Amino acid sequence: MPSRPTVTETCIWSSIRERAIQRAASEPMLASFLHATVLNHERFEDAISFHLAGKLASSTLTAMQLREVIQEAMAKDPTIVDAVCADIRAVQERDPAVTCSLVPLLFLKGVHALIGYRIAHWLWGQGRELLALHLQNRISEAFAVDIHPAAKIGRGILMDHATSIVIGETAVIEDNVSLLHEVTLGGNGKATGDRHPKVRRGVLIGAGAKI
Repeated sequence: MPSRPTVTETCIWSSIRERAIQRAASEPMLASFLHATVLNHERFEDAISFHLAGKLASSTLTAMQLREVIQEAMAKDPTIVDAVCADIRAVQERDPAVTCSLVPLLFLKGVHALIGYRIAHWLWGQGRELLALHLQNRISEAFAVDIHPAAKIGRGILMDHATSIVIGETAVIEDNVSLLHEVTLGGNGKATGDRHPKVRRGVLIGAGAKI
């Protein structure tokens, strides 16, 4: 049985749908795209799974197969959708180029990479490491963002531009952190164990930083 949507999720999804209706009318060239990705879906998680599966599909796993995996993860762990809502709100609040919640969902690869990571992280926690690593690989190929599924990342994360961000296996990123492009949270040279940085709540890491 689907989980009950939170107030935040309901507000964001309503805002996304409203803006999609407006844009479909004002930009007919994208009307079919907006219907396929947003307006044909009743629930936020259905739109998420449809859009992300289409971007990460490959000859190994079809969009339909990936969508089933994504929906399973969100159904069994409702905190994933809560985190996506917080991430989209963070983008709106901290990126002055983003004026509505529709844009992050459809066009910002930092948001897409984070959603993909959250699915892979859930799979990793379920002991499905190989599928989690496959998703990590596809996220890297599709978005040029490499996040190990075992890394721990909080909510309200902004990955601005996102290209070439690397986050290692034992890295920890707390809530409300902002990372710009080409940030690396790399290993300290230890062969095993805890070897990656810990980023505390509210930190901003500038473009090109290597930690």
